Amino acid sequence: MTLMDYIDKGGILVYILIFLNTIGFTIIFWKFFTLPRRDTMIKRIKNKIDLESKSSITSQIEYEVKKLEAGLTYIKNIATIAPLLGLLGTVIGVYKSFEAITAKGLGDPTIFSNGIAIALITTIAGLIVAIPHQIAYNHFISMLDIIELKAKKEIVGLN
Repeated sequence: MTLMDYIDKGGILVYILIFLNTIGFTIIFWKFFTLPRRDTMIKRIKNKIDLESKSSITSQIEYEVKKLEAGLTYIKNIATIAPLLGLLGTVIGVYKSFEAITAKGLGDPTIFSNGIAIALITTIAGLIVAIPHQIAYNHFISMLDIIELKAKKEIVGLN
C-alpha cells in the first residue's frame, strides 16, 4: 500500500489533518526565521524607551513579547485539535466495524477490518500532526520567556 492509499483509506479526517499540518508548519517556519533573538529585541525596546518609569518599561517589554507571540496560538490549537480529530476517526472506524458486524455477522474477520484500519490510520495521523506542533509551541514559548526575563533584567536593571 502506498502513502496515498493510506490517506484515502483514512478519509476526510486525514485530509483535514494534512491541511492543518501544512498551516502549522508554515507558521512554525515563519516563526523560526522571523522571531528575533534576545539582543535584537532588547535593542529595539531600548530604542523606544527614553527615561520612563520602571513600570512602563516593564509594560513595553511585555507588549513587545506579546507581539512576538503572534501565530503561536494557531500552533497550540493544531497540537490540541489533531489528536482529537484522530480520536474522532477512531470512533468512526470502530462504529463502521460494528455496523459491518451487525449487517453480516462475525463469520469473516475481513468484514470489520476496514473500520479498524480507518481507526488506526486516523489515530496515527492525528498523533503525527500533534507531536511536532506541541514541541514547536513549547520551544517558542520557552524562547520568548527567556527573552522576556533577560530583557527585564537588562533594561529595568539599567534604571
